[in-house]
Amino acid sequence: MNLDGLVAIDVHTHAEVSSRGHSSLDDGLHAASSAYFKVEGERKPTLTQTAAYYRERNMAAVIFTVDAESATGTEPVPNEEVAEAAAAHADVLIPFASIDPYRGRAGVRQARRLVAEYGVKGFKFHPSIQGFFPNDRALAYGLYEVIEETGTIALFHTGQTGIGAGVPGGGGIRLKYSNPLYVDDVAADFPHLKIILAHPSFPWQDEALAVATHKPGVHIDLSGWSPKYFPPQLVRYANSLLQDKVLFGSDFPVLTPDRWLADFRELPVKDEVRPKILKENAARLLGLMTP
Repeated sequence: MNLDGLVAIDVHTHAEVSSRGHSSLDDGLHAASSAYFKVEGERKPTLTQTAAYYRERNMAAVIFTVDAESATGTEPVPNEEVAEAAAAHADVLIPFASIDPYRGRAGVRQARRLVAEYGVKGFKFHPSIQGFFPNDRALAYGLYEVIEETGTIALFHTGQTGIGAGVPGGGGIRLKYSNPLYVDDVAADFPHLKIILAHPSFPWQDEALAVATHKPGVHIDLSGWSPKYFPPQLVRYANSLLQDKVLFGSDFPVLTPDRWLADFRELPVKDEVRPKILKENAARLLGLMTP
């Protein structure tokens, strides 16, 4: 990966369809998510298409599936397929994995194997869809031990989710699991674990800012929202106390980097902070550059 040639690193993109055409969300949840984000047309690019999309823009992208099979009954896009595609497009794709915490010891073994054999750089958790509290010691701490030990990254969805929005009962998805304060326990119990809190954490934005300022290993990505809707306190902290810990993320394909970057240009962000958010902070966290 030619870091100098990249204009940005998007730390939050989704592999939504496998080579067999299998999606990690059922049709109902997928349609609800598309409606929530006002996505027009087809939104299921293949891994190869995603690589080409980012290559055209001189960007790199962290890409992952979401494994929530125990809660949803739907198999995820295989982690191995995501990692193999990233290896084939290593100039633009950075592989993360996702493991359902309910897989127990088998999931822990899988996590270790994915790092050792496939070179994954981190793990995506979506507590609301996976149906667990991040600070559940019996359920999730074995996974965190592997992630901390291997120096990889734990990325947690936080706040509201468009998945299930508008479906009766929210499709059974409970928002309470994605309060970032539960991740504060994880950061305290695993002081060397690198953590990303994904998204502006509505309705818990202040909680996310508190955790990120208090715990050195905790970062925030700005995915899932157009920057023009960012809460003012998030912009203020990104410009000051958290300028070295805030990361560009889009949530592709539901929100494109083109739209995100166009709106980001209108934010009152300091000139010296913009390159940190767009590339430098992520490059350092991912080990692509010297701290």
